[in-house]
Amino acid sequence: MVPDDAFGSSRAPANSVRLNSKALTVGMRASPTLLQRLVHGSALSALAVLCLMSLPALAQAPNASGSSPHSAAASQQRDPLVEAAFDRFYNMDYDRAIQEFEKFLDRHPSDPSAVNHLLTTILMRELYRMGAMNSGEYANDSFIGQAHRTADPKVKERIKRLVEQAEGLEDQQLKANPDSIDALYARGVTRAQFALYTALVERAWFSALRNAVGARRDHERVLELDPNYVDAKLVVGTHNYVMGSLPWSVKVAVALVGLSGTKEKGLEYLHQVADSNGENSVDAKVVLSLFLRREHRYDEARAFMHDLAERYPGNYLFPLEEANLLRSGGHAQEAAAAYRKVWQNGREEKYGNLHYEIAAWGLGELLRSQKDHAGAAAALELVGESPNPDPEILQKANLAAGEMYDLMQKRDLAVKKYQTVLAENAGTPPAEKAREHIREAYRE
Repeated sequence: MVPDDAFGSSRAPANSVRLNSKALTVGMRASPTLLQRLVHGSALSALAVLCLMSLPALAQAPNASGSSPHSAAASQQRDPLVEAAFDRFYNMDYDRAIQEFEKFLDRHPSDPSAVNHLLTTILMRELYRMGAMNSGEYANDSFIGQAHRTADPKVKERIKRLVEQAEGLEDQQLKANPDSIDALYARGVTRAQFALYTALVERAWFSALRNAVGARRDHERVLELDPNYVDAKLVVGTHNYVMGSLPWSVKVAVALVGLSGTKEKGLEYLHQVADSNGENSVDAKVVLSLFLRREHRYDEARAFMHDLAERYPGNYLFPLEEANLLRSGGHAQEAAAAYRKVWQNGREEKYGNLHYEIAAWGLGELLRSQKDHAGAAAALELVGESPNPDPEILQKANLAAGEMYDLMQKRDLAVKKYQTVLAENAGTPPAEKAREHIREAYRE
């Protein structure tokens, strides 16, 4: 049983939210299926405020064009250290970004936004290490059952300490001024990050729900105080879309506890943030890409990914997602070229030590869908040629390559691949498939 809260106690945003969560739990007891679907959507609402690939989330990124009177922490935008740190962050150079955000926090120890910067970057680095940044999982509803590598206990403890540090500063400021826009916004960011942590690291879905709802409430309050505070529309817009996407029966249940929203309003808010060129514009573009993909509006989503790929050339996930969207949109030839380009850039060390080999996996899956078994096998073999392939991707690629060899009547090569899968990790679903294929050759 997953613990209800990663800290061992409730971190509900307010008594009303805590009571609503309790009422929701009671109301769902009679319908386990409905409960599962609701938690499923709630978890997605916590996740979708994050980037579907680089997952930068609500960390108040700098505005290269200058500060905005309706953006969070506008004074930070003029700090070269913050700008440099976020450039490294979006290029997935997490280690150096962390070093720079630590320096910034040392200079501004009483600023909760400085804590949130560091919190976000450490969390994103750990999620990447865990293998929890595959956009395909967030494009459908399978991610809730996905198991990834376990988190580093030391990193988990540091994340919890940073959450507590940020909350302490935010609560102190809100006691002095309950309508402090900056403090409300910062608290919403902290809660959104903790929702992500509890969902993907602790797998504590109700804790994620409480904090996701708390983040929305905080940013809705920001918009009540200042309707032109565009950055706050990222969380609110995201939640509107998710609530609007829930099945009717679940919408009725969440309406009983005061949650509602429409997809149209959600997309409108997110477009406003994306078009603002403000602090959260990058995040909004990625969230929009996630939602537009779910709506099968692939060309619109791809435009955002293309823009970000050019802006952050060190981040392989942006062009990789562009390739995925080309494939989903029916542009197979262009998608294959895009996968090959990501692979070649990785071979030329343009992505450092990042796991660009997933591009070869994507190419292999594309060619497999076209019945090009030889081409698919060749692409899948490339995964193992990368310097430090992700173990999960490598095992799946070896299994798939074995299946291609079976289809090509190359049984000896197929069996060798299945044996390699077992040697890598005998306790995984791909390993179980490999055992089946050793007993009997794979057939489509």
